Amino acid sequence: MLTQARANLKKYFGYENFRVGQEQIIERVLSGNHTAGIMPTGGGKSICYQIPATILQGITLVISPLISLMKDQVDSLQQVGIPSTFINSSLSYNEVNERMMDLSYGEYKILYIAPERLESESFINELKKLPIMLVAVDEAHCISSWGHDFRPSYLRIKKLVQELPTNPTILALTATATPQVKSDICNQLGINEETTIMTGFERSNLSFKVVKGQNRLDFISHYIKKNINESGIIYAATRKEVDKVTNQLKKLGISVGRYHAGLSDDERAMQQDAFLQDDINVMVATNAFGMGIDKSNVRFVIHYQMPKNMESYYQEAGRAGRDGLESECILLFNAQDVQIQRFLIEQSTFDPDRLKQEIAKLQSMKDYSYCETCLQAFILNYFGDFSEHKCGKCSNCIDQRTSIDITIDAQIVLSCIIRMGERFGKTMVASVLTGSNNKKLLEFNFHTLTTYGLFKERTLKNVGDLIDYLTSEQFIGVTNGKFPLLTVTNRGKEVLLNKITVMKKEDLKIEYTNTDNDDLFNQLRTLRKEIASELGVPPFVVFSDSTLRDLCNLLPTTEEEFLKAKGVGLQKQQRFGKQFIEVIKKYKEDHAIHEEAVQSKTTTNKKIASHKISYESYQNGSSISEIAKSRGLNTVTVENHILQGAVEDATFKWDELVPNEIENQIKEAIKIVGSEKLKPIKEELPSDITYFMIKAVLMKIGV
Repeated sequence: MLTQARANLKKYFGYENFRVGQEQIIERVLSGNHTAGIMPTGGGKSICYQIPATILQGITLVISPLISLMKDQVDSLQQVGIPSTFINSSLSYNEVNERMMDLSYGEYKILYIAPERLESESFINELKKLPIMLVAVDEAHCISSWGHDFRPSYLRIKKLVQELPTNPTILALTATATPQVKSDICNQLGINEETTIMTGFERSNLSFKVVKGQNRLDFISHYIKKNINESGIIYAATRKEVDKVTNQLKKLGISVGRYHAGLSDDERAMQQDAFLQDDINVMVATNAFGMGIDKSNVRFVIHYQMPKNMESYYQEAGRAGRDGLESECILLFNAQDVQIQRFLIEQSTFDPDRLKQEIAKLQSMKDYSYCETCLQAFILNYFGDFSEHKCGKCSNCIDQRTSIDITIDAQIVLSCIIRMGERFGKTMVASVLTGSNNKKLLEFNFHTLTTYGLFKERTLKNVGDLIDYLTSEQFIGVTNGKFPLLTVTNRGKEVLLNKITVMKKEDLKIEYTNTDNDDLFNQLRTLRKEIASELGVPPFVVFSDSTLRDLCNLLPTTEEEFLKAKGVGLQKQQRFGKQFIEVIKKYKEDHAIHEEAVQSKTTTNKKIASHKISYESYQNGSSISEIAKSRGLNTVTVENHILQGAVEDATFKWDELVPNEIENQIKEAIKIVGSEKLKPIKEELPSDITYFMIKAVLMKIGV
């Protein structure tokens, strides 16, 4: 049956090979074994039940809390020729009856339902009449009280399966399961935990960044202007912040929508549809948005504020890059976020044990925000996928920004807080430092303080940003409560005693990576939008961005060539191929692109890895900066390419990269401070020894 599964993967979805773990899961399901699959968001969990559904006799029942996703999933399946339907609260009584009748006649292979349907005995009785051969439990972490999104209705699934006369196979799928949650899933559903298939939680196409000490609105404004044509989500913790960010972006002329519980159902639905249809590029939302948003071309997810736990963060961040293309996940951290999230937890959690559990999860999220090692590795370790692997592209792995000494500025701020009795918030402290004539400030006689007006040449916002930075570095503490007050921590007092030097890095630079054939890509994207509008489906249902990128590389001009693009199945080729081929033919004519060039480019793309191209250029005498400029990459990426190529090349002469004398210095520094972090090694060495040299020595000695 695996042969049939592989054939159906190509026939329906246009892929030659399964992703990691998919084939193992499908093999177990087709053999009738209860199975749990834990795969990262975007790892292809849906395929694990959709392919078996095309092979098994009868119906596959999918239980999912993601009502917003059901229609998208069904639309996508209908487009590739797999008859599917859903039953949820969006349907009328008559529509439900009609679909149940069609199911009994064998009109559908897949049925999606919400777990709350299992509260109805009459509905369960109707399910008993259907030939259900597979029950897929999506977002299976919801069955665990230790999970971050516990749904009591999930506890009824096991009873349902036991009552179905067809004795169906159970497949539990989730992306966010700690070891404890995984154990709970298996126990609740009667799955042998030892046979659980875990593909690892790593999303290699995502780069993670934590940004501290920068003005968040400024950062977002600049970032989105740099990535103006890309689709992204910005998450904020409260409705107020969502509205503030949305208004700021609208002033800049950004195509932006908003989503939170304070909007009407109609407005939320309208905003969500506009985002899915690519009518707006950016969605600003609370965590009420996104569960089940299967939009594959989200290029960035920015958390304007820190979420309350790592499960929520990774699930939300994981909505970027579902098509496998490079995407960014950025957390804009402010220490005050911890107090906000704690307040929200305490207001909504009444069980003492649950409260303790949620506070512990919040602490893990705080630890991530202050983490100085690889961010990807931190996430993997949290979920029990233990790794010391450095991703090489998160903000911690690639951070080579220079730092400046701001100790005197820090002492001025800390001294001002103490002189004000540690009884005021950020705005009042910044007002004193900038020499404001605020009435309340004058009433407290703060204009007589020695720190009054010491930053009078700066703006209130600039001083506020400095206070935020000192707070994020734990020199300043923030009290709980509706009106947080600033205090000086023990660490801050050591700054005042000149025991600690305060350093601040340059602001994080915002980058935009250009891609080849952007003109053609935009033309194909426009055509996709037109087709999607005619069909009444989101554009990614027609083709994902990764398929459009592959078409840009392959430049197919025949139906046979078009079918070779990843994500193009037979039905989509027959329905849409002619229109896309016409656009590609015209593009080739306009740009005088000949078949030999296409073949050469395609062969190069398939056979030569990116790092090898950089390495070969380096070996041929090009400098790192020249390679970076010609390939549209940043210098750190090129450096990593060269090091990777050097490790693979047994003839590489390391002493030409790092002279023996410098190598010995670096080795001595490693003996003193260890090899875990680059920064301590750098601080032990003369300033002319670069991070690149340090990484080269670490690669050479295999650390």
